[in-house]
Amino acid sequence: MTYGQRNLYRISLAAALALASVASANADVIHVKVSGFAFVPAQISARVGDTIEWVNGDFFSHTATARDGTWDVPLPAGRAGALTVKKAGPIDYYCRYHPNMIGRIDVMKR
Repeated sequence: MTYGQRNLYRISLAAALALASVASANADVIHVKVSGFAFVPAQISARVGDTIEWVNGDFFSHTATARDGTWDVPLPAGRAGALTVKKAGPIDYYCRYHPNMIGRIDVMKR
C-alpha cells in the first residue's frame, strides 16, 4: 500500500466513524412509565435506532413483550429496562404477567 493509499484509507475510515457517531447522536431515548398496571403513554412513535426505556414504578414485576415474540424486556419492580428498535413498522407489546397491559410503538425510518 502506497503512502497515498494509506492516507485515503485513513480519511475514509475517519469519515465513516464521524457519520456513525452522527447517526447515533440523532437517536432518541423515549421514556415509558409503568404505573398502575399500565404503560404510560400506551402508544408512542419512534425512529429506527431510538431506544425505548420503560421505568417500572409499580411494586410488581412486569415485562414489555412483543406480541410477535421477537423481544422480551423484563421490568422488575422499581427498575427499568430498555430496547433499541431496529426496523420500521408497528410493534404491539404487552406484559406477560398482566396481559391486559398493552402498548404500541410506531417505528418510522430515520
